[in-house]
Amino acid sequence: MLKIALVYGAISGVIVISVMTAGIAMSGGEGGASSQAFGYLIMLIALSLIFVGVKRHRDRNLGGVIKFGGAFLTGVSIAAVAGLFYVAGWEAYLASTDYAFIDQYTAGVIEAKRESGADAAALAKVTADMETLTARYANPLFRIPITFSEIFPVGLIIALISALILRNPKAFPAR
Repeated sequence: MLKIALVYGAISGVIVISVMTAGIAMSGGEGGASSQAFGYLIMLIALSLIFVGVKRHRDRNLGGVIKFGGAFLTGVSIAAVAGLFYVAGWEAYLASTDYAFIDQYTAGVIEAKRESGADAAALAKVTADMETLTARYANPLFRIPITFSEIFPVGLIIALISALILRNPKAFPAR
């Protein structure tokens, strides 16, 4: 199971971080909600390898039969490895861009609030909140768990669905 988790998790994590950092680079750091939706869509697609990995483990290593717990554990392991690769890739991206992401992000949030016609008090509050976020984001003990929590819940849901489906040996039987 460890080999399955490492291989499928690494592939998933590398796909997600590669597509997302390329998207950020091509958009110049702008995009807002549409880029978040795109990011989660990429995560769903790449993390579908959880299903493939659990099925492969069931069919190749367990003779076509797996219990829910084993399938879920395999899926969660793949999701965790994908999350670790995602975090490592994000940290490398941040380092290569001199941590410019958070400044671009907070400036975009403040500008969007300004364009929405917010009054001075609302704009001051958003600006203060973004300054707090910028200070916190500089701390890796804050940033790394936040980054991991972006991808891992998606993987957890896919692991649960995969375990529910693949515990039935008649679902997608080995050929």
